[in-house]
Amino acid sequence: MKMIVAIIKPSRLDAVLDAVTEAGASGITVTEVRGYGRQRGKTEVYRGAEYAVKLLPKVKLEIAVPDDLVTPVTEAIAGAANSGKIGDGKVFVLDLEAAMRIRTGERDAAAIAL
Repeated sequence: MKMIVAIIKPSRLDAVLDAVTEAGASGITVTEVRGYGRQRGKTEVYRGAEYAVKLLPKVKLEIAVPDDLVTPVTEAIAGAANSGKIGDGKVFVLDLEAAMRIRTGERDAAAIAL
């Protein structure tokens, strides 16, 4: 099992949700976060005054998948989140040691299946 963590632009969320569902992901957790990467924030003008926005709004996705779905889900995220501009985001794949469905007590792959 793997945990896929993706950081994307908020404007791409709906497209990514549709893509990962179609790729076979059975559940997803979405969190609104703020951060920066290479772009190091941006400057904006408000009422004539220029100010720096150092932490940009992003969306963090967490998806637990069996090993055979890692490639289709990561490719679905990358395809749907790609706008070709700086700040599109990152995808991380981590080992997931164990999972448990609280209601039934199912463990590991059975816990993350539909």
